[in-house]
Amino acid sequence: MRLTVRLLAASALALSLAAGPTLAQDARTVREAEQLRNRALRDNVAYELVEELTTRFGPRLAGSASEQASAAWGAAKFREMGFDNVSIEQFPLALWTRGEARVEILSPFPQPLQVVALGGSMATPAEGIEGEAAIFETYQQLLDQPEGSLTGKIAVVLQDTVQAQDGRGYGATSPIRGNGPFEAARRGAVGYVLRSLGTHDHRFAHTGATRVGEGTVPSFAMSPPDADQLRRMVRMSDRPVRMRLFSSAGFTADSHSQNVVGEVRGRSARDGGAPDEVIVIGGHLDSWDLGTGAIDDGAGVAITAAALKLIEDMPRRPRRTIRVVWWGSEEVSQPPPAQGLAGARFYADSRRGEMERHVAISESDFGAGPIYSLNLPAGAADTDFRRAVQAVLTPLGVLFDPAPATGGGPDTGPTVALGVPAFRLNQDGTDYFDTHHTADDVLDRIDPEALDQNVAAWAAFLWLLADSDVDFRALRGPAAPAN
Repeated sequence: MRLTVRLLAASALALSLAAGPTLAQDARTVREAEQLRNRALRDNVAYELVEELTTRFGPRLAGSASEQASAAWGAAKFREMGFDNVSIEQFPLALWTRGEARVEILSPFPQPLQVVALGGSMATPAEGIEGEAAIFETYQQLLDQPEGSLTGKIAVVLQDTVQAQDGRGYGATSPIRGNGPFEAARRGAVGYVLRSLGTHDHRFAHTGATRVGEGTVPSFAMSPPDADQLRRMVRMSDRPVRMRLFSSAGFTADSHSQNVVGEVRGRSARDGGAPDEVIVIGGHLDSWDLGTGAIDDGAGVAITAAALKLIEDMPRRPRRTIRVVWWGSEEVSQPPPAQGLAGARFYADSRRGEMERHVAISESDFGAGPIYSLNLPAGAADTDFRRAVQAVLTPLGVLFDPAPATGGGPDTGPTVALGVPAFRLNQDGTDYFDTHHTADDVLDRIDPEALDQNVAAWAAFLWLLADSDVDFRALRGPAAPAN
């Protein structure tokens, strides 16, 4: 991959130089973006960062001592890399603890299942919960049941998650985990088990957040092979399936999480800069507690910080400020009223008066697969800025997707809701949900060359945007038709 990219990069460099200026300023910004791209492919700190993060701190459950220590380390790294205005911004958090989880089949064929508690789920009584399983092939079948129809039963949903490059299979099945326990409880169920939202056939289960608060029941995810085992039991026996559930999960203490913030400030106004205009990038520092959070989201925080470090090392500063945020508490839901994205909500709420100065926002939170496409805000398709970006990113295998970006990732949501434009550098997530939220989310799952490609795309794109005067809010007109 590295040799191919180098050859493509050389040819694109010649093409862009021959074409002349494509940005409002001059061809200099484009050449510098190409230099950043090529430098990132040769040498950047992303792998070093994710290696140290996952090795030193392991799992980083929101509000845990490990997450808090990793934030202090992150701030020290930001200072070491020369970033400006480094800070740790704390906010209160309820600490959820996984405890123990067990699910076993009592009949017709007694055996244990491989399960994990869903994040934010409550404990069972000390003696556990025993009941007949109401088994549904699809989530819609559960939703079709009338209220009261599952009284005293354990609801089980076996629906598979479809593998897709853009993760849309997970988007379709995530309500099974997020809202399923609540919907089961509405129908009288006393417990809930779903097939893990994974796209593999290995015997380990995926965790993930579910709805928190009254009106839910103890909830578990089982491994895909165990879901298939249940299917076979139903086929082989006329007897009902009976299960026993046990969990000691729950919110155990008041704690705090935090966002780690650093910047490369734009050059001064007297030098033609606009340092008060801010581009926000980042990823989330917390992780689930089964693996070490390498792909979710150690890779993302490393990619964005490494890209900004390359920009920090440039001979001149960009026109605008680029701010990197390592958001805290993306994963674990919180008690009402705010269910999730505690760090992202805190960032947006504490800067409500600054949103007009936010130029754009995006995050890297989809693993470490190579970037294959870019989405820009509505109206940006037919612009010199887009053409310059395409010339620089195409050699990396990154194509322009004319569909307008409506968000930049989960942690960008609260800021986007306040009117800030988003862009997306879309990663190949075909195998992302093989390991997402599992014990197999470890450093060994990261391909260093793919990581380098991510850093190259982020660094080059950010330079083009930060050294321009493009105003996404001012762009008008219909989006280009999809190809």
